[in-house]
Amino acid sequence: MSEKKKMSLTVKVLLGMALGIIVGLILNLTGLISNPFVDTYIVNGLFHVVGKMFVNALKMLVVPLVFFSLICGVTGIGDIRMLGRVGGKSFALYMLTTAVAIATAIFIAASLGIGKGMNIATDAAFTGKESPPLTQVLIDIIPKNPINAMANGDMLPIIFFSILVGISMLMVGRKAKSFIEGAEIANEIMMKMVTIIMAVAPYAVFALIAKAVATLGLGLLASLAGYVGVLVGSLMFHLFITLMIILKVFSGLSPAMFLKKIRNVQVFAFSTASSNATIPVTMKTVTDRFGVDNSVASFTVPFGATINMDGTAIMQGVATVFIANVYNVDLGIGGYLTVILMSVLASIGTAGVPGVGLIMLSMVFTQVGLPVEGIGLVLGVDRLMDMIRTAVNVSGDATVSCIVAKSEGKMDVSVFNDPEAGVIDVDLEDVLDIDDAVEAEMKAAIDATKNRE
Repeated sequence: MSEKKKMSLTVKVLLGMALGIIVGLILNLTGLISNPFVDTYIVNGLFHVVGKMFVNALKMLVVPLVFFSLICGVTGIGDIRMLGRVGGKSFALYMLTTAVAIATAIFIAASLGIGKGMNIATDAAFTGKESPPLTQVLIDIIPKNPINAMANGDMLPIIFFSILVGISMLMVGRKAKSFIEGAEIANEIMMKMVTIIMAVAPYAVFALIAKAVATLGLGLLASLAGYVGVLVGSLMFHLFITLMIILKVFSGLSPAMFLKKIRNVQVFAFSTASSNATIPVTMKTVTDRFGVDNSVASFTVPFGATINMDGTAIMQGVATVFIANVYNVDLGIGGYLTVILMSVLASIGTAGVPGVGLIMLSMVFTQVGLPVEGIGLVLGVDRLMDMIRTAVNVSGDATVSCIVAKSEGKMDVSVFNDPEAGVIDVDLEDVLDIDDAVEAEMKAAIDATKNRE
């Protein structure tokens, strides 16, 4: 009798997501969310704790994974000049996709005239936060204290320090061989930890989605149907049309295969609403499923999670048109061009800043003369929209990683074209199952060390 085929992790995660949406809607539409017991112990108790623990577990891996992976990438790159090309190509592509994203969003929103003649009342208020000047962002790329940068999860300083360590190890030469081997082992250990944490993903995704849907409900979505519809439509257009055209034109790779393999990453991003928290999953998928060499992925993925703002730029474009129409402000062609330029520059200037989407939006509003308090009109649905635009952002990270890797000959195309390559199929029991022979070997090594002492 043939063994029953196991359900893949992607299917399990999608199932968890679907069940989370169903349970969340039931809790919201039936009014159970207003029950003190359900609200305190189920939604903001069990669901909140399980979801937060999972997100924290992913974030726990980001810094050591990026650090060791970048060191391995730099030392294994073969040609240090390639690092400059990878950085230049990545930056140019991220800026290009961001500019195209917001231009497309503005065109779609302006063509449909969302917000015209609407009278939306809201009790929500928004006060714009100060964003650091671009000069300070550039200065902060070089960390005064790399340990402090790692503790705070500041990606750009971590990337700079990791690359510098890798280059220095190459300059030291053979003396650093043991350190390089240790970094490779540490990187492999971190990827194994990613596998362990991903084994519990279906349950965590269920908890995250159920809490979000139960809390948000459908009322706000109905009152802002025009804004939400155009925003979601613009995001989907960018994901399925714009990014796939860019992928095909610049790399010749199959968009259909890309979309099939990226689903896992998108669900993780949607659930966590954090590009940084999704870095471990994105890197594992890009290397194992797409065949991108670690020397490229170790740079393009964390760099993209920091400065790639495709989804956020689309939100800014749609929100700007929507608020301008609500307040009867005619921005004109000049105003819209200013919005595009500001969004591209702000994606660099606010890199790594918490709440980056709303900070960027307040900067754009101030620049074109729109009332910043207008952000309060769309604040209620921003959490759900943030989940969707994060899924678009990580898709852009993976797209650029594939394009850059292909152009540098650092991609195994046969892996990309193989539907089964790198399929993540894990059960918690399988992941935690340690071979008895390995355990005995490790114990013997430790005993031998003790005996030498």
